Amino acid sequence: MDLTKSFPRSVKSKLAGLLMAARTTDKARAYAHGTLGEYHYNCPMDRKLFDFLGLAHEEFAKQASTLSDGQLEQWLRERSIAKKSALDIERFNASFLGYKPEPGSDGERFFLELRNSLDPTRTDVTTWPDLLDLDERRDVPARRAA
Repeated sequence: MDLTKSFPRSVKSKLAGLLMAARTTDKARAYAHGTLGEYHYNCPMDRKLFDFLGLAHEEFAKQASTLSDGQLEQWLRERSIAKKSALDIERFNASFLGYKPEPGSDGERFFLELRNSLDPTRTDVTTWPDLLDLDERRDVPARRAA
């Protein structure tokens, strides 16, 4: 995976039933091969995944860099996911879809600057998964204000 030439998969793409896992896998492979580009491996979103899985980022990168998606999925199921209930996974995925920057934080300032530079009309984009998709030119359906 060369992230200097392409985007990683969306946060919303699943691997082993988990959001973020496919994206983190792409970043781990690029990290292992020195082709991360502007991306950051072991960022806060990756760490949320690692915390849920009970894995260290280096262990994940080692496995991701040597295994296919199917083999990695099997390893994750045996190593970690088998210990999780369907409800645990559902809650994890739901929390990821709603992951927002902390109000008043540097992260929120960065989030708003990036969103406004991409499309200032998209004030409906309030979560990291949607912002990353918008930044990587994926379709982000407009949401109505709550």
